[in-house]
Amino acid sequence: MNTADESQLVRRVSQGDQVAYRKLLDAHLPAVTRYVQRMLTRPGDTEDIVQEVFLRLWTQAAGFDQSKARLSTWLHNIAHNLCIDLFRKQKRIQLTDETGDSTGGEEPEVVLAATNRSAIVRNALSSLPERQRSALILSYYQGLSNRETADILELSLPALESLLARARRTLKQELQQEPEQ
Repeated sequence: MNTADESQLVRRVSQGDQVAYRKLLDAHLPAVTRYVQRMLTRPGDTEDIVQEVFLRLWTQAAGFDQSKARLSTWLHNIAHNLCIDLFRKQKRIQLTDETGDSTGGEEPEVVLAATNRSAIVRNALSSLPERQRSALILSYYQGLSNRETADILELSLPALESLLARARRTLKQELQQEPEQ
């Protein structure tokens, strides 16, 4: 969906158009859900946050300014802020399991090794400071550009690049300290 189409749909959503809302929901729900799943531990929390993101799209569409950010950036920013709010309430930060169902007919040993590697990476990511973890997830897992990630985290581009470099360095150190499985 191009920016002009999105802009038109957001304008229609601000006027209460449910068909336009459904089109935006269909276009952006998968990416927002993946981001929130990677940030949170419990599926119920993920559902709550994602619902709140899209409720805000419905109620605050008139406040969206396409000259400041793309719609996907705006939605990720809302999701990010809601996740941070939840983290602060819980005082505990963890990441969800990212093993997925891509194991197909592989041997159990291969599946177990992949699961162990995933758990090691997940644990190393969860040990990173909040900002570093968020930057890595947005940039690498969500595939957002550095500009979009910087906008969501409210950083300048050079500050984000520095944060990502620190995050990669810290993650590397964490992974090197992990005992071999």
